[in-house]
Amino acid sequence: MKNLITILFVGLLSFGALAQDKKVAKIEFKETTIDYGTIEKGANGVRTFVFTNTGNAPLIISDVKSSCGCTVPKKPKGPILPGETGEIEVKYDTKRVNPIRKTITVISNADTPTVALKIKGLVVDPNKTSVLEKKNKSVVEQ
Repeated sequence: MKNLITILFVGLLSFGALAQDKKVAKIEFKETTIDYGTIEKGANGVRTFVFTNTGNAPLIISDVKSSCGCTVPKKPKGPILPGETGEIEVKYDTKRVNPIRKTITVISNADTPTVALKIKGLVVDPNKTSVLEKKNKSVVEQ
């Protein structure tokens, strides 16, 4: 009986040691939200999310999707080795004058397989004045 318990105990210890050696990729982003701030219509809409593979296995990003067609993300082509950094480029169509609130979904083989990134900001047209701005003259004086 003692031998059986000893064999089971040693088996469980070795199983636990093997589980700790499991290779897994981990993705850590420098920032998960990019704020464009207030930009003019037609300005450069390209921004970059920088990440690092902090795991011990190659990181493979299988898909990067945007919440709408006005935002085009580009994923890295090859695997990102442990300790290396990579980039996800995001291009927003700045010809659309409105607030920016978009989500980019990153799908990979990391221990957290789905990560949501966000972009925000405001695109304004400098040639148009806001209806909220006060005019120097009243409607009657014009």
